[in-house]
Amino acid sequence: MSVIVPSTAPAPSNPPPPRRPGAAALDRIGHPAPAAEPADASPHAFPDGGTWRTEIPSVEGPEALAAVLKESTRLDVPVHRVSQGSGVWMLTDDEITEMVGACAERSVELCLFTGPRGSWDIGAATRTDSGGAGLRARGHDALAGCVEDALRATELGVRCLLVADEGVLWTLHRLRTAGVLPADTTFKVSALIGPVNPASYAVYEQLGADSLNVPSDLTLAHLTEIRRVSRAPMDLYVEAPDDLGGYVRMYEAAELIRRGAPLYLKFGLSRSAGIYPYGAHLREHALATARERVRRGRLVLDLLARHGADGGMSPLGSRLPGELRRFPATEGN
Repeated sequence: MSVIVPSTAPAPSNPPPPRRPGAAALDRIGHPAPAAEPADASPHAFPDGGTWRTEIPSVEGPEALAAVLKESTRLDVPVHRVSQGSGVWMLTDDEITEMVGACAERSVELCLFTGPRGSWDIGAATRTDSGGAGLRARGHDALAGCVEDALRATELGVRCLLVADEGVLWTLHRLRTAGVLPADTTFKVSALIGPVNPASYAVYEQLGADSLNVPSDLTLAHLTEIRRVSRAPMDLYVEAPDDLGGYVRMYEAAELIRRGAPLYLKFGLSRSAGIYPYGAHLREHALATARERVRRGRLVLDLLARHGADGGMSPLGSRLPGELRRFPATEGN
């Protein structure tokens, strides 16, 4: 019986570039494919050397989290981060503690939204066609409520907070700098106020953002422009919820990574009713959509693998963004 001896030859230093979708078949009929410009690629990465991580959004409580973790095991979908959209104030202490523990067991980062926000406030402007002040925190009391959420969540072990207001972000960053919030707390800017140009992206980084959701309708060129001014991690829905446009960009996943790294691939769900603020009346819908978001992730990972573009994922358990630029958080600002 022959024995197969594993090869000890070193791996090639220059692996072949990822295959472009449909390229070989189109080449057979003489249809040209655009060449990737090396100058378009992001020069940045996460501090662990990876260029992309994964995120399952809209995980609204312990039961939905359990469904996500179970489905991610069944479908072999690596998960770096789960995020919640209803807000800290919609969870009990016991629910937060349960979610913190479940995520710690799997080395998954848990990110909870700070609230309240304008869309749930008594002001009428957010109901107008213009959207008014949108998701911003209206007045001192709303700002203070977001601070209270941050304090409560971090005391219960949460180390990533979602924000939808520049003033809230700057205030929480100053509290982090002052030691009121744990130094390893990270702040994630919501897609609902995501920056759409390089200058605004850089400003959010300076205000304390550790990762930034950008709208899912930004072009590939827009991502390259952002990467010329900032290395702050970017979050992008490969499939966006309907209230964010419903865009499905699965076939662009490899190019999104190449242009936007360091990048969180977010597996959202279009054609699905919203669940914020979540409660038991939405239980079945929330659990079904949580499982389907994981399946959408499997589809994207399979696509990357088929194209030879699945390398460069951060190790599971990675969460910190690396050194970023900040405005001076001096007293009195």
